Amino acid sequence: MDSQRAFQDLLKNVRACNFCEEFLPFEARPIVRAQPSCRVLIIGQAPGNRVHQTGIPFNDPSGDRLRNWLNIDRATFYDDSRIAIIPMGFCYPGKNPKGGDNPPRSECALHWHKKIMEKLTVIELTLLVGRYSQLYYLGKKTKRSGTETILAWREYLPKFLPMPHPSWRNNAWLRKNPWFEKEILPYLRERLDELL
Repeated sequence: MDSQRAFQDLLKNVRACNFCEEFLPFEARPIVRAQPSCRVLIIGQAPGNRVHQTGIPFNDPSGDRLRNWLNIDRATFYDDSRIAIIPMGFCYPGKNPKGGDNPPRSECALHWHKKIMEKLTVIELTLLVGRYSQLYYLGKKTKRSGTETILAWREYLPKFLPMPHPSWRNNAWLRKNPWFEKEILPYLRERLDELL
């Protein structure tokens, strides 16, 4: 019971974090979902504007695509006793003038990730969704490009599975790389059936 209370206290502190608020377009609103019982962890990039407004991770078209890839419904996806969702940056970083959102702020991972991961002791599969999480968690094992890293997915099993970000901005990538849906998704869905 004490460990559960300690974890809830940690999440409370994470959700109250405002280290980088001066650099954000809106007030800090860290978005993290997890419980010590989770066996699956999804590490994405950072909340988008819609996610910031609702406080629900992947509550947007990218989330719809991700849930389709995983072949799980919203109830399962948002069951934080089974699936943890921890982005690299916990708050919406704002729009990039060149298009898309700014990169995730680095403060979140540097200050909070290790503390959270130490409490998630039964995670069996971590989905690294997008390049930022792959670079951070795979380190020197990351390949020269996101495509090469995802192509080498078997090298990172059973702990990690690198994936593209499910954004519409990756539609062209998905068309050029049909092996992702043909090879990786069947494995991933079968593995999730075992874990969830």
